[in-house]
Amino acid sequence: MHSASLAKTQKHFKEKRLNFALSNHLALETNRQKKVANIFQEELAEIFRKVSRESFQGTLLTVTSVWVSPDLSVSKVYLSIFPNKNQKEIIEKIKEKAPYYRSLMAKTAAKNMRTTPEFLFYLDTTLEDTEKIEKALRGEGNNPIL
Repeated sequence: MHSASLAKTQKHFKEKRLNFALSNHLALETNRQKKVANIFQEELAEIFRKVSRESFQGTLLTVTSVWVSPDLSVSKVYLSIFPNKNQKEIIEKIKEKAPYYRSLMAKTAAKNMRTTPEFLFYLDTTLEDTEKIEKALRGEGNNPIL
């Protein structure tokens, strides 16, 4: 029990450190971070194309963006999943297999790096958020003001 709470606390602090490191990613992102992020995005897109064909048939997985921490130790990967019906289950399965995806990246895109960064996967809800805003602007949906 104690080791589980310790692991949870360590994960929390790691997330806090990452959020701090990436909070100003647009203003402070170096060329190296951008290059590494672009390479990871392309490689992960290829990996997820194969994975969706094998494991998530009928599902389109898209790597929408990748952000790399300044020390290149952690990468945030945002995924768009279509159709929307099983998004939460699919992203959880992907999070569980994060070490596997890290090992795949170590063999391909990250082979020239000293260490392969840890991958943190997140669901990209930009399209759903945009759709909600557009519906609200058209007067559709549950808009309490209109």
